Amino acid sequence: MKRLILCVAALVAMFGTGLRAQDVSGQYQGTLKAGKDLRIILALKKDDGRLQVTMYSIDQGSMGLKASGVKLEGGTLQFAIDMMGGNFEGKVSADGNTISGTWTQGTTALPIVLVKSTPETAWEIPAPPAPPKLMAADADPSFDVATIKPDPSGDSTIRGLTMNGRNFRIRNGSLGDLVSFAYNVQVKQIVNGPTWLENDRYDLDAVPDKEGAPSPDQLRTMVRKLLADRFQLKVHTEKRDMPAFVLTVAKGGQKIAATQINGPLPGFGMSPGKGGLMLRVINAKMDEFTSFLQMVVLDRPVVNQTGLSGRYDFNVTFTPDDSEFNGHPPKVPQGDGSDSAANLFDAMQAQAGLKLSGEKTAVDVVAIDHVEKPSAN
Repeated sequence: MKRLILCVAALVAMFGTGLRAQDVSGQYQGTLKAGKDLRIILALKKDDGRLQVTMYSIDQGSMGLKASGVKLEGGTLQFAIDMMGGNFEGKVSADGNTISGTWTQGTTALPIVLVKSTPETAWEIPAPPAPPKLMAADADPSFDVATIKPDPSGDSTIRGLTMNGRNFRIRNGSLGDLVSFAYNVQVKQIVNGPTWLENDRYDLDAVPDKEGAPSPDQLRTMVRKLLADRFQLKVHTEKRDMPAFVLTVAKGGQKIAATQINGPLPGFGMSPGKGGLMLRVINAKMDEFTSFLQMVVLDRPVVNQTGLSGRYDFNVTFTPDDSEFNGHPPKVPQGDGSDSAANLFDAMQAQAGLKLSGEKTAVDVVAIDHVEKPSAN
C-alpha cells in the first residue's frame, strides 16, 4: 500500500509540474533578427479556458495581431498570424519563463527566444495611431498632381498598385491595367483597344485634390478622370455573355476571418510560400477580392456570389499555372515536389472555404471608342 501511495504521489507531482509549465499567461518579448532587429511581444492570456495570443512587432507599429490556430500541447506553443502569412512554433521552458522557437514567414525561418517580462522589464507597446481621416463621402475627387513615365523594367505584368496615405502609385502598369482598375473589369472585358493596350507600360504617381483617404469607388473615379485627361480615353459600356468564374462559399462553409484592420482600402500581396505562392488578402470585401483576382491572377472575369459582407483577412498558398498572371506566373520555390501546393481552385476551397467555378454569364464590357498615348507631364 505504501508503494502505491508513493506512485500516485509521483504521478500527481509529474502532472502537476506539467500543468504549471502550461501556465504561460503574461507578456513575452524577444528580438527577431530579420535583416534588422525587430522587437516582438507576445501577449498570452486565457479566455473562457482557451489560450489567446496577440503578437506585436513594436518597431513596425503598434498594432496587435490576433493569432489563429493557437495550440499548447506537451510544452510546445504553435500559432499563425494570418495577416502576415507567418507561423510560430516554440518550446516553453519547464518554469514557463522562456519560449524558444522559430518564426516562419514564406520560405524564411528565423529563430527567436522570448522571455517572460515583469512590470520593470516589459517593453512599452506604442499607443495605436488615430484612425485614418476618410475623404468626405460626397467628395468628387480628382488627382491634383500626376506624373506618368514609361517603365524601363521590361516586365510584362503590373508590379504594384498602392494607396499609401495621400500617395497613389502604380508600377509597370499598362493601359489595360488602368482601365481594368478604373472600371472594375478583367482585361478580356476591354474591347476595341489599341495594339499597345498591354505592351506599353508606365509608372504613375499621383496625389488627390481632396483631403482624407479615398474609398475604393473614389479612387476608381480619380483614375477614370486621369484616363480621360491624359490618355484622352472615351468608352462606352455594354453587356456580353462570356466565360467567367463565379466565386461562392464552398459546401463546408467559409474559413476566413474578419479583418483586424481599421481602414477603407484593401491590401493584396504575393510572396513565396510553402510549396508554392502565398496570396495574402487584407481588409478586403469579397467584391474587392474578385476584382483583384480578375485584374491580376485569372484570365476571365470573376463574379462574386458569396453573399458575404464585411471585410476579411486570409491567405491562400497555391501553385500557379501558365494560364494565370497573364501567362507569366511568379516563380515559386523549387522543392522535391512532395510538398507542392495545390492549384488555386483546390487551394481556395481547402484553405479559405471559397469555391471558383467556371461558367458562361453576362458581364460588363468596356468598349474603347478613342484613346491616345499619355500626354507629357
